Amino acid sequence: MNKPWIHPAVLLLLLSTVVPSITIHKADAAKVMMEYIGATGSPINFHAVPIRPGINFHFILGFAIDADFSGKPLNGKFKPYWAESLTPESISSLKARHGPTVKVMASLGGWSIGEKVLRWRRPKSPAQWISNAVSSLQSLIATYHLDGIDVDYETFGRSEADDDSFAYCVGELIARLKRESSISVATIAPFHATVAPYFALFRKYGGLIDYVNYQFYTDKVKSPVGYLSAFRVRAKQFGKRKLLPSYEVKGRGIQGDRFFDALAMLERNGFGVNGVMIFSADASAAADVDFKYEKKAQAFLLNSTRHS
Repeated sequence: MNKPWIHPAVLLLLLSTVVPSITIHKADAAKVMMEYIGATGSPINFHAVPIRPGINFHFILGFAIDADFSGKPLNGKFKPYWAESLTPESISSLKARHGPTVKVMASLGGWSIGEKVLRWRRPKSPAQWISNAVSSLQSLIATYHLDGIDVDYETFGRSEADDDSFAYCVGELIARLKRESSISVATIAPFHATVAPYFALFRKYGGLIDYVNYQFYTDKVKSPVGYLSAFRVRAKQFGKRKLLPSYEVKGRGIQGDRFFDALAMLERNGFGVNGVMIFSADASAAADVDFKYEKKAQAFLLNSTRHS
């Protein structure tokens, strides 16, 4: 059978019309909003949080912890410690209302259970920790209709071996969950005191990590210029494409309109703001501020250009 022949000029014309359409589609991809919820234990519900059309909104449940109520380690067997009001039924209702643009994740670790500070402990058997973590998290994922995990261990030992064990165990956990299609998104949440173990993780498994929810508010910068300087430092470590600026409601670091001035300054200096992380919905609800920071962050994202 004779193959059809296309004149080169016609082929060039076809390519010139197809390629721009692909580029435009990529540039118009939705921005992402990350917000922690449920960490205080106080009753809160998803429907209280405003969600704008055109935003990919990720709720991050705080927290799933591999320890019992006394803080005793459970070697990778994770249990839910988020607010009891955030039920599997409420997550199903949330997703039915908003569709696939809303995802719900479980954050692993956190700072403490009550007064007991949590710590990454190097497992005697990394393979057993990974196996337990995969099994327990797959159970939570199925029960709560979760889409992904966030990693927020906040206290570590001082040895390089602790950093390496964390990077290997958590990296292999993410790899297994993604390989088995248990999750579609994975994020990490380092801060200034935990950069070393998270950088070790990101260096080896960065291709599997979708976003970096760096806790810039722990750097306690108060000005847009200071925020830009801090962002430059972390972008060199974790890459500017996956790094999200973050804000703590009524908390540490830059506050109020200065945060949004900082976002604008980031964009003017070549850092695409593809998303924002806020800690937390609980604080917004308790402060009775009508979720103004969530609303303003989403408005900023919708009015800015996505960068790849």
